Amino acid sequence: MEVTKLGLTSCLCLQELGLEKDDKEAIEDKFRERLKDRNVPQHIMDVINEELNKLGLLDNHSSEFNVTRNYLDWLTSMPWGTNSEENLSLYRAREVLEEDHYGMDDVKKRILEFIAVSQLRGSTQGKILCFYGPPGVGKTSIARSIARALNRQYFRFSVGGMTDVAEIKGHRRTYVGAMPGKMIQCLKKTKTENPLVLIDEVDKIGRGYQGDPSSALLELLDPEQNSNFLDHYLDVPVDLSKVLFICTANVTDTIPEPLRDRMEMINVSGYVAQEKLAIAERYLVPQLRTLCGLTEEKASISPDALGLLIRQYCRESGVRNLQKQIEKVFRKVAFHIVSGAKDSVAVSSDNLHDYVGKPVFTVDRMYDVTPPGVVMGLAWTALGGSTLFIETSLCRPQGGAEAKGEGTLEVTGQLGDVMKESAKIASTFARAFLMTKEPENNFLVSSHLHLHVPEGATPKDGPSAGCTIVTALLSLATNRSVRQNVAMTGEVSLTGKILPVGGIKEKTIAARRAGVTCMIIPAENRKDFSDLPDYIREGLEVYFVDHYSQIYPIVFP
Repeated sequence: MEVTKLGLTSCLCLQELGLEKDDKEAIEDKFRERLKDRNVPQHIMDVINEELNKLGLLDNHSSEFNVTRNYLDWLTSMPWGTNSEENLSLYRAREVLEEDHYGMDDVKKRILEFIAVSQLRGSTQGKILCFYGPPGVGKTSIARSIARALNRQYFRFSVGGMTDVAEIKGHRRTYVGAMPGKMIQCLKKTKTENPLVLIDEVDKIGRGYQGDPSSALLELLDPEQNSNFLDHYLDVPVDLSKVLFICTANVTDTIPEPLRDRMEMINVSGYVAQEKLAIAERYLVPQLRTLCGLTEEKASISPDALGLLIRQYCRESGVRNLQKQIEKVFRKVAFHIVSGAKDSVAVSSDNLHDYVGKPVFTVDRMYDVTPPGVVMGLAWTALGGSTLFIETSLCRPQGGAEAKGEGTLEVTGQLGDVMKESAKIASTFARAFLMTKEPENNFLVSSHLHLHVPEGATPKDGPSAGCTIVTALLSLATNRSVRQNVAMTGEVSLTGKILPVGGIKEKTIAARRAGVTCMIIPAENRKDFSDLPDYIREGLEVYFVDHYSQIYPIVFP
């Protein structure tokens, strides 16, 4: 027992006498060892040497010692001059992108162009892209595929609801528990200077009393500035010019204009029924079948059943809901097999409702035949396109004492300010237009009219129903039904010009689904329509118009 005590005391004495210096030397050696194979810029090497000298003079137990040691730990962990070898083979990249995702041609084309430029330059480069589109179309997952195709390290961080600038720029070292920002953490984690960084939900970035993170992103996402990115913690310039930044967003309106200006915007639009069916057969069904522990012999879903599932249960643009419904089917199949009720199950369109319940969407349109005063328009939401009926009716009968004076127009259906203004413009233009066509018809001037846009509980806004409202008012005034199976979209000006609108792909898909045979689109949207695949356009009679006088003879033949 005496010997042990003596040994312990001599150990402590030795530590007090001389080992402190060795301890510091060991730390210094560890840091220098890290930098041995790295190509560290001279100005950063100067900072490291200065901090190492400072560390040698500090007392081991002082707080400043720990701050300096942590700082050196971060500085020496950075991948100075280390790049992952990029894949510059177009064939290999195309193979990877096709293997993981169906469609998305714009995104795939852009990535292949990026590889081609890198190949010609012979060096890797950075870029800032932004994918925007409805939820569930694969914006986040394609970024992972792109990283695999380019053979780059992948790092993702979400800025949805972020209110603190320090998450991007880091804290100053003087604070207790200070840390660098997300970008420096990313470089340390990926151990390369050229990773692919996915900044998710860039349209939902917050703003708090700690500053505005979207302004902090301006420096990060500017090719002119990010070669010298200054983090508050590191306080030395870091080169981010080789990083490939990909941002994702659902809408572009909420992204600040200077930030949007720095990014290359690529639209990832929703899928049509044929695309969803191909995605389900190729990717979702095999994945979810394996996930539920089933085999092809035990569980199968017919293409008809998948088609029905898409038409009557999952109409949104993305495939997330479709994935949930297919998983629901396989879960129920697994239950039947485990409980011993059945050995194998084949799901067809006849027995689909046993697994997923009653259909959510049973009708594609409210009116099979539109009466006078009712016209089909086209709307566009975050979930995709839909048909929208504009209904007009007389509030009170014509004639009598009350009919004297100016007519009125009442609007209902949870319409936003822009749509209410659009209805007023349409009403004024419809009166003027009717006077040129039927001068003796003063129906619109003296009548009290009511305009309603079902469904009443759904908020609606935007100017794109302008030409539809004009047509509905003229149909009511002349007591003539419009041509059947016709749908239209376009903003109308006070003089009758038809102005361009957004969401042409989604609106065309909605028209096809509702059995529309004739579409009227603003002439300036011709390019958007010509970009659509042939299977969406075929069988549609499309008119491109730039003034309402061209619409009138089409809808009232």
